Amino acid sequence: MIHPSGQPFLVYADAQGNITDFPELHAAGMSCGTFKLPELRDFIPLPEGSELFVLPGRLPVGCHSRTGDPLLLEDDPYSGGSIQAVAAFMSPAHTAILNSAYQTEPDAPRLPLFAYTAVGWYDDRFWTTAFRSDRDIRQDCNQFNQNEINARTARKLRENPDNRLIQHLGKCCLTYGCPAARNYFLGRWEAPLPTSPVCNARCIGCISLQASGKCSATQDRIQFVPTPSEICGVAIPHLEKASDAIVSFGQGCEGEPLLQAETIEKAIIAIRKKTDRGTINLNSNASLPGAIQRLAAAGLDSLRVSINSAQEFHHTRYYRPQNFSLSDVLESITVMKKAGGFVSLNYFILPGFTDSVKEFESLCSLLSTYQPDRIQLRNLNMDPEWYLRSIHSQEPVVSMGMSNWLAQIKEKFPQLQLGYYNPVIR
Repeated sequence: MIHPSGQPFLVYADAQGNITDFPELHAAGMSCGTFKLPELRDFIPLPEGSELFVLPGRLPVGCHSRTGDPLLLEDDPYSGGSIQAVAAFMSPAHTAILNSAYQTEPDAPRLPLFAYTAVGWYDDRFWTTAFRSDRDIRQDCNQFNQNEINARTARKLRENPDNRLIQHLGKCCLTYGCPAARNYFLGRWEAPLPTSPVCNARCIGCISLQASGKCSATQDRIQFVPTPSEICGVAIPHLEKASDAIVSFGQGCEGEPLLQAETIEKAIIAIRKKTDRGTINLNSNASLPGAIQRLAAAGLDSLRVSINSAQEFHHTRYYRPQNFSLSDVLESITVMKKAGGFVSLNYFILPGFTDSVKEFESLCSLLSTYQPDRIQLRNLNMDPEWYLRSIHSQEPVVSMGMSNWLAQIKEKFPQLQLGYYNPVIR
């Protein structure tokens, strides 16, 4: 991996959103409100397909070029005008080491549901504090040709006018640019099978439903429950023909798929009557162990369990579950493992919280006791300060640092897979 030969400079945006660098200060990172000078090994070139975000109502913080002390930049050093902090929203398969460093002004708007990684400028390129967490290329931007996507999607939509699920995925593909939907229409890799318009949790960072109105959802939630026949119309041809074929229930454009367990069970049985090829996966909050048992018996190959924290208090504050708890989630892991299935943790990463000593110890206890097969390292897509207030985690924390966290996880659990995507099981 390439790292810069010198410390990257602070970048900021003017009132019009124009981004420039300020070589008098080094780029800083933030970890649960603590400002840090990143090490050179923490920086990688900004991955292709990433975006730069301007952060309204937030002033950039850099580090003194000699002492490394954090310093607030309040005005444009060149024009004297107002300025805003800048963050990187990284392309898939990359995990943040530090968040963007800023000071939030009074009455600043809540940040949208994206991740905000530290970014700097050096040697004519942008650098961000992250590491590549999965070598799989299935969602790399250079794998997508928009003209081909448009043509193939239009053709499949014309060929399947009565399959509501295919029509829904067409919107996901063409309106929201969903990588999984794109890959479905390109006939490869992992295809999505959203099924549930309802949920049994009220996640504060839900990307498909934000009832408060204070933060917009990033995509529309599916409005119907597809029939087993409609699901099979997507899944069977994909599993039969696609390379490294996976089909996954549980997507960002739906609620909790386990609430449609009867429909999914019928679909899995029907799918497996037609083909034994490929992996059938479920992305879930894992709230209903009994439903997991039924689906595993029907032929579910793998389960991805989403958690923000291995500590029940913080898990509850984020998910705001209705009639389930973290103990039910853990029981679902046990059920799936006993059935011979593969289990991943979809673990939300927020530097400073994830790598806090208390969270690390709780995660290690979970891994030792329940022995999931894989951790998928997913950046938390949420305003960091809003998240920490929401889960009541605003007290000072002792942080290990994400690089050290990663090294210790690998050392303590050498059999554990680390990645970003659902793996091919068969």
